[in-house]
Amino acid sequence: MENIFAKSFLTKSNAKAVDLEHRKKINFNIGKYNAVVPKGKEQFTDLERVREMAKNRKWEAVEHLDTYLLQFEEQLTKRGGQVLWAEDAEQALNFIGEICAEKKCRSIVKSKSMVTEEIHLNNYLESIGIESVETDLGEYIQQMDGEAPYHIVTPAMHKSKEDVAKLFNEKLGTDINLTPEELTLVARKNLRDKYVQAEIGVTGANFIIPDIGGIALTENEGNARLSASWPKTHIVIVGIEKVIPSITDLGLFWPLLATFGTGQQVTVYNSIISGPRQADETDGPEEMIVILLDNGRTDLLANAKSREALYCIRCGACLNACPVYKNIGGHSYDTTYSGPIGSVITPHLRGMHDYKHLSYASSLCGNCTEVCPVRINLHDLLLDNRKQSVEGGESSFTENFAWKIWKQTSMSRNLMNQGTAPIKNWVINKMFKGWSNQRAPLEFPNKTFNQLYKEGRRN
Repeated sequence: MENIFAKSFLTKSNAKAVDLEHRKKINFNIGKYNAVVPKGKEQFTDLERVREMAKNRKWEAVEHLDTYLLQFEEQLTKRGGQVLWAEDAEQALNFIGEICAEKKCRSIVKSKSMVTEEIHLNNYLESIGIESVETDLGEYIQQMDGEAPYHIVTPAMHKSKEDVAKLFNEKLGTDINLTPEELTLVARKNLRDKYVQAEIGVTGANFIIPDIGGIALTENEGNARLSASWPKTHIVIVGIEKVIPSITDLGLFWPLLATFGTGQQVTVYNSIISGPRQADETDGPEEMIVILLDNGRTDLLANAKSREALYCIRCGACLNACPVYKNIGGHSYDTTYSGPIGSVITPHLRGMHDYKHLSYASSLCGNCTEVCPVRINLHDLLLDNRKQSVEGGESSFTENFAWKIWKQTSMSRNLMNQGTAPIKNWVINKMFKGWSNQRAPLEFPNKTFNQLYKEGRRN
């Protein structure tokens, strides 16, 4: 049966690969990122040692995930918070629906959160008649345009300032010549009223801190703080892999995330939230509910090789470094998590059968591994995904047969020496269209290795 997900990916990626205007915009924005990251890295006297330390701390957290999550629940509960465990997206949405019904909620303000995109929270809330407003500027732009986020960190990376001005003009009636600063003020004014009106605020979490029963948020706009503090109820939706062992690890992870995510030494707003408003406090929500989401993460955890992908801190550096992502963009993947990390984890989260093709959307250049702040061996995991898909019977008979013939031929010098270069070129480039459709034609040399070797010996 034809894989509709793979077909959609090929259609979209082929279209984007030749879209020069799209390439111009994404390269401009990634170019700005590349210009500032080296400056951010200067804060580390030994960056490689810092990266190794971060990987070791995430290894500790993932290897003892059950213990740390239970510790988090115990500590947060002591301070009046509540923890709900969601096995999948449906259960997480049901929890949210029940909370909304109990609070008679009509509107929600939501800060930037990839995990809420993963469970399609906005669509669900709309289906039950609740307004959900994205308060991050990039997410606000994408929601207004009816699009999913394009990038893990910068959701509207593919839009120019002219695109945003045109969108605001069409949707909000603003002057089409407004500057980015003026457009930001328009969004800010519209969103301020939403914070006051909303009964519930929703955030994700950059890190789960088990020893204090808290979550850590890092941001540049302050919308997460407002979403968490203005409404009476604060809901946190976070993947179980976001654990770090201790609050003392934030001194390592916050600067690392800021540098590799945006090129900053540290982001503008960094918050630790460890429960609802206490008796002696004047600010904050009356209730704090944390939904710990599995949604396939324990499948990754069970795989001794692939669990390394759970170390990811969602900085987006691998996307910015990937030559494939820079040519086809985030929307071609048709997944919540795009780029190299998305290609690694999506087949495990959403099924190898439907998404094995993403593991082949890579040049295997290793640049993603090179830039990962926690040193995840991304290109190695992409190869392992390919291996798992073949061992799981996901490759076709034609593909298996072709590779079998190729292996037997490659391992036999007599077979490799058969035929002339034109015949070999025709066989490879005309018969094996699965190879040549997506790659430059192969050109065999006119002389075989044995012929060249013998000529060299004579000389």
